Amino acid sequence: MLSNFKWKVKGVTRRWIVNVMSVVVASIVIVEIVLGIFVQTYYKETARSRANELCQGFSLLATVSPSEFPAKAHQYIENFEHKDKIEVQIIDSKGKILITSNGFDPGTPKMPDYENAKLSDSSTASWVGTTEQGEQIMAQTTVLGDYGDGSNGAIRWLISLDSVNEHIVWIIALCIIIGIGIILLTALTGLYFIKSIVRPVREVSGVARKMAMGDFKSRLEVEKKDDEIGELCDAINYMASELGQAENVKNSFISSVSHELRTPLTAIRGWGETAKMSLGFDDELVSKGIDVILSEADRLSGLVEDLLDFSRMQSGRLSIKMRLINIVPCLREAADMYREVAKQHNIKMDFVCAKESDNIMGDPDRLKQVFINIIDNAIKYSNDGGSVLIDCHEEEHCVHIRVSDTGVGIPEQDIDKVKEKFFKSNTTVRGSGIGLAVADEIIKQHNGLLFVESKEGVGTTVTVVLPIADPAEITEETTNLAE
Repeated sequence: MLSNFKWKVKGVTRRWIVNVMSVVVASIVIVEIVLGIFVQTYYKETARSRANELCQGFSLLATVSPSEFPAKAHQYIENFEHKDKIEVQIIDSKGKILITSNGFDPGTPKMPDYENAKLSDSSTASWVGTTEQGEQIMAQTTVLGDYGDGSNGAIRWLISLDSVNEHIVWIIALCIIIGIGIILLTALTGLYFIKSIVRPVREVSGVARKMAMGDFKSRLEVEKKDDEIGELCDAINYMASELGQAENVKNSFISSVSHELRTPLTAIRGWGETAKMSLGFDDELVSKGIDVILSEADRLSGLVEDLLDFSRMQSGRLSIKMRLINIVPCLREAADMYREVAKQHNIKMDFVCAKESDNIMGDPDRLKQVFINIIDNAIKYSNDGGSVLIDCHEEEHCVHIRVSDTGVGIPEQDIDKVKEKFFKSNTTVRGSGIGLAVADEIIKQHNGLLFVESKEGVGTTVTVVLPIADPAEITEETTNLAE
C-alpha cells in the first residue's frame, strides 16, 4: 500500500504537491492566523467601545463634592439601566469600592487596571484576566477628573468575555472549515488537472520507449487536440512517422551501399583471380583484368569519399578552402571526365558556354565534386540515345550552371526529397543516395543555391547558382591564386 502511494505521488504530481499545495496551505494558514487575530481584536475592541458607551453617564460624578460623592454614586448605580449587561464599580479617592451595580460585596479583588489608570496620562487603563472563579473578564478603570472640588474617585466596569470568546471561536472555526474546504477543493481540482496531464504524458513516455526500441508504428490516441498536450501527441505521432520513414530510408541506404560495395568487390576479386591464372598465358586478358580492377577501385574510392564527406557534413567538419577561381575550366574538366562514358552509352553530351565567366570565390575541388555528381546522375538516369546539356551563363550578378538530361525524370512527389540524405527516387540505378545531399551542402557553403526541376518520363534539370565575386573582395593575392 505504501509503495503504491509513493508511486502515485512521484514525478509531476509530487512536484505539484510540494510546490503548489505547500504554497496554498501556507497561504491559507497565514490568512487564518491573521484573520483570527483580527477577529479577536475586533470583537474585544467592540466590547470595550460598547462598555464605554454604557458607562459614559458616570463621568458626571467628577463634578460632585466629596461629601455628596457616596450618595450620588448610589443614585447613579440605582438608575443604571444596563446592570444585566455590564457590572459597574464606583471607587472612592482612597481606592475602596463604594458600590457595585450587581449589589454584591466584591471584597478585595485584583484591580491592576485601577493601579495602571492612576499612573496613566490618559487616566484610563484596561485589563484582561481571569477571576478566582475561572471566568475570563475585561475590566477598565477611568479615574475621574478633579474639577476643583476635591473629587478624584474612579469608575470601573467589568464584562465577561465568555460570550465574546464563544463568538470568536465560532468565527475562527468557520474560517478554518472554509480554509480546509478551499484546500480540499484546490487539491481535488489540481489532482484532476494533473491527472489529465500525467496520463497522456505517461502514454507519450510509453510510445517513446517503444520508438527507442525500434517500434515506429506506435501511435498516440489524442482525445483533445486543441491544447498543448494534443499538440505534443501530434508532434510525437509525426516524429514516429518521420522516424519510421527515416528507418526505411536508412535500411534502403544500407542495402544500396552494400550492393555498391559488393559489386566492385566482386568484380575486383573475379578479375583478380582471372588475371592471376592468365599470367604468362594471355597478356591481353591480364591487361583487361587490371583495367577493370583499377576502374572498380576508383569507383570504390569515390563511394568511400562520398561517405566520408557525408560524415564531415553531419559533424560540421566539411572543409571548404575558398579562393578566387574561374568556374568554367572547373566545369569543363568535370564534363570531359564523362565524355567517354556518355559515348559508350550512346548519350549525346553538349557543353555550352557563351564566354569565360567572371571569377567567383570558391573551392575548385569541392565545386568539381558537385559538378561530377550532377553530371554522373544525368548520365546514369538517361537511356541510351538520350542527351545531356551542360550550360553556363551569367545572370543578375550570378553564374548559373545548368545540367539537363532527357532521362527517366523524378516523380512529382519525390522532387522535394531528392536533396535529402539517403533518399533515392529510383532504386534500380546504382548510387548511395547521399551525393546530392553533399553537393547541396557544398553549394550552400559557397553562398549559392541548388535547384532540381524534373518531369517523370521527360527529364531532369539541375541548376547551380553561385554569386560572382565582389570586385572589392579581389586582392592582389586572390588574383594571383586565380591565375
